[in-house]
Amino acid sequence: MDHRTERIAEALREELSELIEYEMSDPRVNGVVVTDVQSSPDKRHAHVRIGFTPEADAPGALEALEHARGFLRRQLASRLEMYRIPELHFEADISPDLAGRMASLLKRMKKGRPKE
Repeated sequence: MDHRTERIAEALREELSELIEYEMSDPRVNGVVVTDVQSSPDKRHAHVRIGFTPEADAPGALEALEHARGFLRRQLASRLEMYRIPELHFEADISPDLAGRMASLLKRMKKGRPKE
């Protein structure tokens, strides 16, 4: 993955994390953490890996994110200066090192802005 694609993927991950945490009112996304974003080489698709805290409803959360895909893309378009916002594809993150990444991501999120 080239440097630009990595930067785009990281910007998408950060913005999606914030949008899901603070902007979505759907209770099914409580306990959802964006663990990784992989952008396709043509930057038309982004595969968003989602981790879940123990209290999260994984199937319900994935359904809610699929339903909110249009809202999330519009929000990304207004926040990021990109020529084209990629199509979002959500999938559960079931990688073996998920627990360690979840801990560090949750710590980083807690340092973010407080909920209103």
